[in-house]
Amino acid sequence: MRRCLSVLLLLVTPLIAEAHRFAPSALDVRALSNGEISVVWKTPVQATSNVPMLPVAPAGCDVISETPWFPEGTGKVLRQQWSCGDATLEGLVLSVSGLAANQSSAVVSVRPQPDVFFQEVLTVQNPEFLVPAQRSALSTALHYLWLGAEHIAVGTDHLFFVAGLLLLVGWGRRLFYTVTAFTVGHSVTLALVSLGIVANPESLIEWLIAVSIWVLAVELSRPGRESRLWQRPWYLAGGFGLLHGMGFAGALAETGLPQLYLPTALLFFNLGIEAGQLTFIALLTGVGLVVTRFSRATWLSRAPVYVLGAVSTFWVLDRTSALFG
Repeated sequence: MRRCLSVLLLLVTPLIAEAHRFAPSALDVRALSNGEISVVWKTPVQATSNVPMLPVAPAGCDVISETPWFPEGTGKVLRQQWSCGDATLEGLVLSVSGLAANQSSAVVSVRPQPDVFFQEVLTVQNPEFLVPAQRSALSTALHYLWLGAEHIAVGTDHLFFVAGLLLLVGWGRRLFYTVTAFTVGHSVTLALVSLGIVANPESLIEWLIAVSIWVLAVELSRPGRESRLWQRPWYLAGGFGLLHGMGFAGALAETGLPQLYLPTALLFFNLGIEAGQLTFIALLTGVGLVVTRFSRATWLSRAPVYVLGAVSTFWVLDRTSALFG
């Protein structure tokens, strides 16, 4: 299993510096009470092309007002107001010009009604978003199931933590108890933060998630297996699961929660995360069996621990500068 993990972790190492750092342009579109449409466009100040990226008013809509660009953080913001006659947001086609020239993407967030929220990522391959009617309960469940699975799939730091847990406990009942504790931990904070019961200091949580992986790597590097974390790893998994749940909640907040089907969205987003985790564990196991058959090199048994330690140290330092910079 360690040989398997070493191969996979080394393959994804070039991506680690970008874990949870992907910051595409953002387009926020929402219907106003007077029948007009508010548009807020934020894009990085540093462009990759001379071709500007700008929101495109849908057919039948006119830009009736526009503010000058103004800075916000590391980006710049443009505000517009559209008039689309008697048309509503539902059924309009939203797009952004300049994506291909900049090889970029844009997150489109749409509120056709105060309690209805949609989100889509526009890319060169997927350049338009047709605003749908309000989702049904089933459609909401499937949508958030996919979002949960998608988030864990690109959440490199979360996957590294899961891989570390697998290294710590191996297969058997200990793995079941440990993964269950991690699931319970992140499910609790995911719900508490998403419902607004607990605040979510995102920069601090991202730093603590990096620390959790570093602590796990340190524990794996110890020669003996007599510490309490070795004997009862579910305590570590459950405690740090609380932190990872707050990280999941940050991603869910960016997606938005439909007020009409709030419990459904929360439940299926969490189920999507679990499905992604189990798929990842199954993948590691399958690759591990193959690698073990063809190589028994000694260094492969320790490489995953060193990779976890190096990567988590980088994340801790990087996120420390972001936290206090």
